[in-house]
Amino acid sequence: MNFMDYRIVDGASSDHNHDCSSFFGSCSTVEDDDDDHYFIKLNHNNSVSSSTLINSSNSSSVLAMAKNPEMVNWLKFLRRKIHENPELAYEEFETSRLIRTELDRMGVSYRFPLAQTGIRASIGTGDPPFVAIRADMDALPIQEAVEWKHKSKVPGKMHACGHDAHVAMLLGAAKILKTRENCLKGTVILIFQPAEEAGIGAKRMIEDGALENVEAIFAVHISTEHPTSVIGSRPGPLLAGCGFFRAVITGKEGHAGNPHHSVDAILASSAAVISLQNIVSREANPMDSQVVSVASFNGGDNLDVIPESVVLGGTFRAFSNTSFYQLRRRIEEVIVEQARVYKCSAQADFFEGERFYPPTVNDERMNEHVRKVAIDLLGPKNYKVVPPMMGAEDFSFYSEVVPAAFFYIGVRNETLGSIHSGHSPYFTIDENALPIGAAMHAAIAERYLNEHR
Repeated sequence: MNFMDYRIVDGASSDHNHDCSSFFGSCSTVEDDDDDHYFIKLNHNNSVSSSTLINSSNSSSVLAMAKNPEMVNWLKFLRRKIHENPELAYEEFETSRLIRTELDRMGVSYRFPLAQTGIRASIGTGDPPFVAIRADMDALPIQEAVEWKHKSKVPGKMHACGHDAHVAMLLGAAKILKTRENCLKGTVILIFQPAEEAGIGAKRMIEDGALENVEAIFAVHISTEHPTSVIGSRPGPLLAGCGFFRAVITGKEGHAGNPHHSVDAILASSAAVISLQNIVSREANPMDSQVVSVASFNGGDNLDVIPESVVLGGTFRAFSNTSFYQLRRRIEEVIVEQARVYKCSAQADFFEGERFYPPTVNDERMNEHVRKVAIDLLGPKNYKVVPPMMGAEDFSFYSEVVPAAFFYIGVRNETLGSIHSGHSPYFTIDENALPIGAAMHAAIAERYLNEHR
């Protein structure tokens, strides 16, 4: 690991020697005309017995901080500012700058850069145990179709998967945890990660040291499948491993009227497509969900010529590493060997350096930790066990290294039009979930440290 290019940034010092059960006694909003920012000055005037650190009482204090009106307004401000200025994978320079500015104001130390635009911040004692909470920062190459005051100002780019909200929630958690820093029985690592949508940013963050000393990690993703602020997760496989493939099958070009003078790449490719369907239907256990889909097939547009080559491609998905890597191996074998049957050659590319995501598998103990915190924070009716989904997340790279749990927070609100799935140009969220996400992050981290010291 190479940390030659990072810097440690320390913001202004502040006094955090308040009671661990305190919440916002009073808050004031400070305008910053130069940066078009505002932030909250915390005055720690209210306190109760430190015995309220225990479980649900502690969660209540954290939730009270998150739902303070000044905090809520600040979270909305952050999310909207990021939403207006979306940046694609490894281009999150202004988003990263905004995050660092807010961390500086809180007096939170951090390493930067990791994975080009990423940040690893820390709050707490600086000693073990170390627990991490993570947010992704990148947007998508989508033209926003939602007409509202804070619509994307960048043509062809949009936060259509909620990463703007993820960043705001994690910054909210940072503010809560910094305020309660003397309550922390260890160290919380906050990971602001680039390139989740493309470029496997999580893997690069790990390579640059994001998980140094970390023994567990948690992350949240907003979901329009669940009502606002409802938490959803499950132990074990949650999201599928996802890979892509592109194959070039090469024969010999010839006139379509004299096919015997050609080596037909169209025929070889067609046989490969049919045979690929047999991998799941005839080789996979029916109880082990898997997908192989060919999504493109291109042999040119000349109706009178058998082309020299055909390019086909698609995706494959599975819920276990064993099945996932078995699919990858068999796809390549089927394409290469079917091409050979028809006297063609084939090469397959699996984009393993940029679009190759293992399954996201929740550690049972970490998932149980999320469940308990959610129920203490929001009540049993606001936690749901959700089914696995064939979607993918590069959080899976973290879960391969340390025990991890990934969970959803609902943002569905039909009145607001928050009903469209991620990656839709009509995607929008119910911002009332922002303080709940911040509180979940903070309570998960603080309680983990209390229980694992």
